[in-house]
Amino acid sequence: MSSTPIQFFAKQKRIYPKRAWGRYRKVKWGIMFLAFAVYYLVPFIRWDRGPHAPDQAVLIDMIGRRAYFFFVEIWPQEVYYLTGILILAAVGLFFVTSLLGRVWCGYFCFQTIWTDLFIWVERIVQGDRNQRMKLDKSPLSFEKIWKKALTHAIWIVIGLFTGGAWVLYFNDAPTVIDQILHWDLPWAVTSWILALTGTTYLMAGFAREQVCTYMCPYSRFQSAMFDKDSLVIAYDEDRGEPRGKHKAGDTWEGRGHCIDCTLCVQVCPMGIDIRNGLQMECIACGLCVDACNEVMDKVGLPKGLVRYDTTHNKEQRAAGKPEYKHLVRPRSLWYVLILSIVGGMMLYGLVTRAPVELHVLHDRNPLFVTLSNGDIRNGYDIKILNKTHDDKRYSLRVEGIENVELTVQGAGNLQSDALPVFADSVGHFRVFLHAPKQVEPRQGIVFTLKDTATQLEETNDSIFISAQPK
Repeated sequence: MSSTPIQFFAKQKRIYPKRAWGRYRKVKWGIMFLAFAVYYLVPFIRWDRGPHAPDQAVLIDMIGRRAYFFFVEIWPQEVYYLTGILILAAVGLFFVTSLLGRVWCGYFCFQTIWTDLFIWVERIVQGDRNQRMKLDKSPLSFEKIWKKALTHAIWIVIGLFTGGAWVLYFNDAPTVIDQILHWDLPWAVTSWILALTGTTYLMAGFAREQVCTYMCPYSRFQSAMFDKDSLVIAYDEDRGEPRGKHKAGDTWEGRGHCIDCTLCVQVCPMGIDIRNGLQMECIACGLCVDACNEVMDKVGLPKGLVRYDTTHNKEQRAAGKPEYKHLVRPRSLWYVLILSIVGGMMLYGLVTRAPVELHVLHDRNPLFVTLSNGDIRNGYDIKILNKTHDDKRYSLRVEGIENVELTVQGAGNLQSDALPVFADSVGHFRVFLHAPKQVEPRQGIVFTLKDTATQLEETNDSIFISAQPK
């Protein structure tokens, strides 16, 4: 009996993507530059919100518990906007996938963009595919040490810029830059930069395709979003098979157009062979299309042996029918409907968003207090959300109960007709209602808040309790 141990898992083979050039490679570079420009420059865009608010256009203020997106300001109480954004992002991804396949993975995903940049650095320092493979297999030498060290040093610098830009979205960008230049950066910010530097270095430098294959759930459930009209990378077997090597002057009679050069495999960042059919690992980046088209030009054959295609079109060609382009179909319409409803609700909420909110919480223990003269007192916690960027004074009154006296408890001489609330903040007040004992043990009342400057009113329903329930 053999003593060789059984290998249940194959060792992960390193992928050395070869340089590809063509239409889709150019598109990927263009999107990469645009994405980096947006990522690194947006925190420096200014937006005037007045003297009492930050002037950074996009800012998630964790300390102030606010999120600013140009003219939109989201408070913690408005977390439903975040829910809406997540729904729009998910359904939008499903919609795009149903039409164009994994275009997000191939062109817009953060993992793809940063991995492309890291591979580009690797190629500039160490050479193209064959040179990198030869360098890794060679014994330790001065050339190998300096090339590897320089590659990893540049990766770390890119990671530092990545983490440094990320923290700018949570802090005032010019202030953070000044702190970095003067070596006066708070540890809380520094720790985030170091953590993001490490994750960028690890994910884009080492994990790469493993993130897409094993960590990202999108590759696992993408098949549920595909149908016959979804755009995917496809190899034309009818035209390409049987494949074989080709020399100049050879006839194409009795053989396919694929010359088995394997360039489509060599340029693939996922290391798959698209000629074996659509696979879970394929991110639809189109680099194999560029590589194959370049080969077709060299051998004098029409492009498109590997191309973006649909299963429906493949069936149409097999049946001798014209290709079929059907973007408007039930699935697409359902996605558009969901996007329209959720987007419309969010837009309506933003347009009709009140500049002030009133929240009233009745005391739970005790529910009421009987005073020495027989009157009943109820206590309430009042919160006034001033969403404007100006200091305000509000008047508070109560309706729905007769002979009621409203008093405000707090520091200083607080009057119910002049409650002060600072700009872009929450005012907390302790309010008591005194009234004769009511016939009903529970009486519905309405608190009305009025902005003394604009006369804008906000109401909140509550109750006045004068007896224990029977």
